Amino acid sequence: MKEQLPPKYIQLKEEIVSWIAMAQFKPHDKLPSENEIASRFGFSRQTVRQALGDLEAEGWLYRAQGKGTFVSDGERGQSRAEPQQKLTIGMMTTHISDYIFPTIVRGVESELRKHGARLLLSSTENEKSRERENLESMLLQQQLGGLIIEPTKSAEGNPNLDYFLALEARNIPYIMLNERYSDLDAVCLKVDDELGGFRAVEHLVKLGHQRIAGFFKTDDFQGVHRMRGFMRGLRERKLTLQPESIIRYTTEEKLVKPAAMLAELLLRDPAERPTAIVCYNDELAVRLLDVIRRSGLSVPGDLSMVGFDDATLATATEVKLTTFEHPKTRMGEDAVALLMAMIERRSGEERTADVIYEPKLIVRESTGPAPVQS
Repeated sequence: MKEQLPPKYIQLKEEIVSWIAMAQFKPHDKLPSENEIASRFGFSRQTVRQALGDLEAEGWLYRAQGKGTFVSDGERGQSRAEPQQKLTIGMMTTHISDYIFPTIVRGVESELRKHGARLLLSSTENEKSRERENLESMLLQQQLGGLIIEPTKSAEGNPNLDYFLALEARNIPYIMLNERYSDLDAVCLKVDDELGGFRAVEHLVKLGHQRIAGFFKTDDFQGVHRMRGFMRGLRERKLTLQPESIIRYTTEEKLVKPAAMLAELLLRDPAERPTAIVCYNDELAVRLLDVIRRSGLSVPGDLSMVGFDDATLATATEVKLTTFEHPKTRMGEDAVALLMAMIERRSGEERTADVIYEPKLIVRESTGPAPVQS
């Protein structure tokens, strides 16, 4: 059955709103005349007039007698009968209800309440296409004051650059959490992941470990930087970097590849297999604990483990994980404070500095002295 298209005036409204969202027409820019729009799309003037009238009523446009139709700045389009709307702050993360993200969101919500602003929350489910859809939706919010964004698969490039440039063209400030795309100069709040990877090796070497394997998700820069720090730690201590001891995987591979590769490593002769592993995050570490159990080995007796992020999972198993702290609540609060300062400051001031948190090691049961070979 053929899909029924919306009425022509609705199609035209959506097209004009997309012009505004993508900053093709900025506040107070004049739109083409009714005749020009009708000619461009092959619609009647009545259809154009109805679309423009609706957009004016909704606050997207305003008319100046004898001059034409112009793009509203948001405030102009608000009815005098309506109370002033709350400032809207958008937040877009790869996940909302999983892992460390609920705690970050709570920090954002708590700080926004102090400013009397409301939160518009969305998730990309770690998919670039969903990120694009969410950015488009956010750009259509009339009262959008700013955005807090966790980039999706940051190490795989930024196909949605046009939407970020539209934010800048419309003077909507945004900041990024955990990482940023390499082609953007966005203010970023992040842990020093490379230092964390380095310190993980440092901790294990002090316990006598020399055969250390690393498991890193490398479609985001957090994993890339943790791996870089891990390799630097091994090199500085003159430990051999065995290719099979550095396991890289993507989001799509996370449920299968790391477990399969660890199981293979653990089949080696005890004199050759790793005595310690560094995991991309606590979620992976908990998953790999099951692999170690099935291999008949123990943690930390046969194998020490280090995770990242100090998630709830880190203390939810019988073996409490040694891990690195992630400033979840504080990051959310700091993000709002920074964004509000960017919204309120005068244009032309210097760029706000990034916030880099030091990775703090939390030593628990999952790391111990390297096993003595008989």
